[in-house]
Formats: sequence, C-alpha cells, structure tokens
Amino acid sequence: MKAPVAWLREFADLPDTARVEEIAERVAGVGFEVAGIDGDVIDFEITANRPDCLSIRGLAREAATVFGVQGSVGPGVQGSGSPGVHQGVQGPEIQVTLESPLCGRYALVLADVTVGPSPSWLVDRLTAAGVRPINNVVDVTNYVMLECGQPLHAFDLARLAGPEIRVRLARTGEPLTTLDGQSRMLDQSMLVIADRDRAVGVAGVMGGATSEVSSATTRVALESAWFQPVTVRATAKRLGLKTEASSRFERGADVGAVPASLARALDLLEAIGGGRRVGNLIDVYPAPAAPRVVTLTRTKLDRLLGDHVPDADVTRIAVALGFATTPTGSDWQMEVPSWRVDVSCEADLIEEIGRHWGVNRVPATFPALRTAPGRSHAGVLRTRRIRRLICGAGLQEAVTFTFIERAAAEWFVVDPATLVSIANPLSEKFAILRPSLLPGLLDALIYNRRRDIDDVRLFEAGAVFEATGEHQRAAWVLCGSRQTHWSQPAVEVDLFDALGVAGVLADAYHVTWRTEPDLQSPWYVPGRAAALMADDGTGPRHVGSAGQLRPEIAAARGLTAGVVVAGEIDVHALHDNTADGRRITALPRHPAVIRDLSVLIATGLPAAAVRGTIRANAPATLVAIREFDRYQGRGIPDGQVSLSLRLTFRDRDRTLTDAEVQHAVERIVDALIKTHHVTLRNH
Repeated sequence: MKAPVAWLREFADLPDTARVEEIAERVAGVGFEVAGIDGDVIDFEITANRPDCLSIRGLAREAATVFGVQGSVGPGVQGSGSPGVHQGVQGPEIQVTLESPLCGRYALVLADVTVGPSPSWLVDRLTAAGVRPINNVVDVTNYVMLECGQPLHAFDLARLAGPEIRVRLARTGEPLTTLDGQSRMLDQSMLVIADRDRAVGVAGVMGGATSEVSSATTRVALESAWFQPVTVRATAKRLGLKTEASSRFERGADVGAVPASLARALDLLEAIGGGRRVGNLIDVYPAPAAPRVVTLTRTKLDRLLGDHVPDADVTRIAVALGFATTPTGSDWQMEVPSWRVDVSCEADLIEEIGRHWGVNRVPATFPALRTAPGRSHAGVLRTRRIRRLICGAGLQEAVTFTFIERAAAEWFVVDPATLVSIANPLSEKFAILRPSLLPGLLDALIYNRRRDIDDVRLFEAGAVFEATGEHQRAAWVLCGSRQTHWSQPAVEVDLFDALGVAGVLADAYHVTWRTEPDLQSPWYVPGRAAALMADDGTGPRHVGSAGQLRPEIAAARGLTAGVVVAGEIDVHALHDNTADGRRITALPRHPAVIRDLSVLIATGLPAAAVRGTIRANAPATLVAIREFDRYQGRGIPDGQVSLSLRLTFRDRDRTLTDAEVQHAVERIVDALIKTHHVTLRNH
C-alpha cells in the first residue's frame, strides 16, 4: 500500500517535524513492514489480517496512535453500520434486488456526470499511490478506494438493460467480457452484478465491459457493497483475476463504510465539477450487523502481555484505534469498530494494546506454566521420531515444496492421469500436488551437487497426494561415496545404502519386512530396486521401495554424472510391533565366525528366496546374512548371476569350532542346490 505522507497528514495531526523516514520507522514498529520509500511516498507491506490498513485512513489511524496525536476526521464522512438515507428495493429511477445472501449490503446512487480528465492534484495523488488515471469518474472511485479502503464501481446507466440491478449467482456457462477485455465463462458458484438480462460485473472482482464508463456517458450508477470474503476469494482464484478490489473484499471490507464511501465519492465529483447526485441514496441492508463487544480484563492483559500497562495507556491506545471503551472496575468493555474485522476476542485486544505499548518494553521473563503441556498426536510423535532416526543414520533433513511442476511429477507415477492438479497454480512450476517426496529431494540433491558438494544425503517426511487422498511418507536420496572404514577405499553408494536407511527404521519399530524385486516403480533401474514388504500377520503388503534412480531422470533435472539411490516408505507402516516394549540384549562375549559363499543362481531368483532357504536350513547360531556382491557378465553363463553372501555365526555361551561352522555351511549349500539348483563357485 503506497501512502503519500501529505495524504496521511489529512487524517492524522502528525508533528510537522516528523520526517518521512521517521514516520515509516515508527509505523513499521507496530507491525507494518516498509517495502520502500520514494520521496514522500511510503510503501507499506500490509498483512492479510489487516484489510483496514489497505487505506489511507487506516494507516493514518495507526500513525496517529504511534505518535500519540489526535486523528482528524479529514474530508468526507465517517462510516456507519446503520442503513442509509433510503432503504428498500425501489429507488427513483432504478430498482435494486439482492437475490443471494453472499451480498450483505448494497448501496447505489445515481449521478449526472461530465466525463473528462481529472484535475492535476487528483492525477498526481493517484500516480503517487501507484494507480493509473483514466477519467474523472473512474479516478474518483479509485481515489475513494485508496482513501477509505472501500472499492466502488460506476456503471453507465444508459448501457444497462432496463433500470434494474440484481445481485445474484451466475448461471453456468454465462459469458462476461470484463474490463480487461477478456471473455470469461462464469459458473453458478460466482456472485455477479446483473441488469435485467445479463451479468454486468463480477461481484467484488471486476466490472464488465458492456457497462463501462466512456466519454459518451452522461449518467452513472455508483455502486458500493459488502460481499462475503470467501466468495470473492474463490471467484478471483477460479478466474485467475487479482484486482485491487478483490484484494480488499477477500480480506474483509468494512460493512459500515458502504454508504459513507458513496457520500465521499459524490462530494469529490461535485468538488472537481465532474457530476452531481440525482435522487436519494439506496442502501439495502437486510440484516444489519450487531456491534461486537469484547471484554478486556486486567488479569488476562497482564498475564498474556507479561507486563503491566497503566489504565490510562490502555484507554488511550484503544480509543485512538477506534474502539469505543467503557471502564468496568478494573476491566474494560470495548466495542469493536466495523473496520476491524480481525478483532474477535480478548487476545486480539491484548495484541492491539501490546504492539502500541511496545513489545520491546515487555521484560524478558518466562511465563508461568499453570498446566502440563498436552500430549502430541501419535502421528506427530511418529514423524518426529522418524526424523530423529534418519538424522542419526547420517542424513540431513530437507523441506521441499508440496507443489511441483508436472514434468518432475510424471517421472514418479505409473499413470500420469492419477496426478492431482492445482486449479489455479501460481505458475507452471507449482501446478501439481506432489505424488512422491522424491522429486523435491532430487532437485535439492542436484542443487547441492552444482555447488561442488559431492556426498549428499537428504531425507524428508511429509504428505504426498494421490487421487485417493493424502498420505504420509518418508523418503531419502543419497549420492557420492561411502567409506565403511578408514582402512578401506571409498566406493560409490548403491542399493544397499538405500536399504540401510529402511533397515534403521525397521529395527527401531520392530517391523518385520522383507525385500522383493520392485516391478511397480518405473523410476528405478531394473534389477537395482527392491520393494519393501511388511507382514503384520495378515500377509505381506507393499509399504515402500528403494533403489537406484534411472540416470535419465536425474539428467532431465540437470544432473549428468553420478549414481543416485533413493527410498520411500509409508510412515503408517511404522508402528511398534512389540507387546512388552523394547528388549535390551547384552553385548556378545564370544567372537563371531564369518564364512563367504559365492553361488550361481537363476537371474529371476530373488535374493530374499535364497536368504529364506538359508534361514530354514541353518542352525540357531547363524545370526546374520548379507549379500555383498552381485555380478553378471563375462564368465557367467547366460540366464545366471553370481551372488556372494556373507554368513555370520555366533553362539551366546561359547566359541564355535571350525568343524561346527563347516558342517552348518555344508548343510546350507546342500539345501541351496536341492531347492534352487545353485552352483557353488570356486574360490
């Protein structure tokens, strides 16, 4: 909101010695960021909850309170929550009908006008505020919008179909060419301003070209209204049409300023010789809003603010901001002005007092805890623990966008038709709700690689979206080298590193799962991917996957070299399966005995099946099985692959003999030969 200081001074008796920079700094100190200063114009960033400050009057009210001076009435009249001069549906020359409760108040007045250029002072002030001058009638409506925060619109009365204004819902497929020259198709969720035959404007967003004021216009219908913020916001998003009017209506306009803004516009038109009123003002206000009265208690003010604000300062600040204040003992009854749509409870009042009292004046003390903090939701606790576990595995957490571009999303779905699109994306880069966490993590990995960070290990826990709904997942990506021990050379990460992260989660949550060849995730390299299958007693179910990402995916996103491995799981699969809590096992006192096996197996035989056969035929002293090499190529017959396994044996009570271990290995080999027809390779 660009505010010329001279304009602010019309509504606030600011000290003549106050420089532009001082005004900007002190107003910014109560919650308004300054985007820039250009001469005597201050550009304030207004938060979404303060639509009253999208006006010169609102900003002047804040400035007057900051400087401790009187706010002046200024030109024009004050707003009112009561009906105007004439309430009803029948005016002198035009009829107004409200057909939808989405319009809470609608005021209209006719005026004879002479359309022409605006005077230089009006042009200069609009230009300084960042608004392009058009003609005197339109300029007056824009001027009042900037000054009062209430958007107005002028219809050429001669171009309306009959002397009638109807505020109704659009018909499905109803066409309207808006003032920007674009032809738009409306639907029945949108509120429109219509004449007898057709829509002539989108309520709260933009007027129509068919009733636009031109140099030939001699009589206009000046409109001021209040629309439900939700409907204006939804309509503006569906049409992809953001205007100065919609930005005010969708945040909550001042229902009390509806007739007052029309009176101000008529005064300006007469002052510049651009027109005069014809007949009475029509003000249709079917259900006047009752005044909002909020009680401010001294006890809660001191407790929430953490400081004692003197009674005189509480009253001074509240009155300066427009709250009608009545002391009741040690407390206050405060009537909320109609323009403060953000104030609804006592905490809101305390915030108002606190920001103008000065948060920097509040002593730095810890508040007293009167109740024990509530227990977090189970899903929150689980996600928090997952983050801790994966961080402990050496990965760093990344936070990526929920909205991604279609090109990134299509790599990570089987059927692109299942992608969930955004109706009105900010840009094509944010057009799709992510179907997986991997696209964002991959982009984050590539961002780091471009900055000469070779070893990148990232993870994220968050929501993904499918046609069936929202799901919570955890995912990770790794690239670079892995060094298991200082005495060993570093090697590039592979599938087993990705599975290792899944193993950390499985061990922590006592989840029993197994891996199978992944045949349903086309973003992984075939043969270097594994499906994670959990079994909770009702049969195995797919809960995640891990593998090496296909090189062309990374290349399409900008990474041309290096292996990237990744994994993703459904976090709802991670629930503690132990009935009596975590079990503690003493460290082994006796050494382990390790034996390596290299066997030739059929290419299509899953390693999990080989492990299952080994487990079924091994003694209880077999404590671990790990595949450490897989080779297919020269020297290996077609249709077969060389699989190397490391078997670890240990007894809890004694040291195993070589004969015992050898006997166990022979039994395992015999079982593998009989069950899977493997061939033992020579060492």
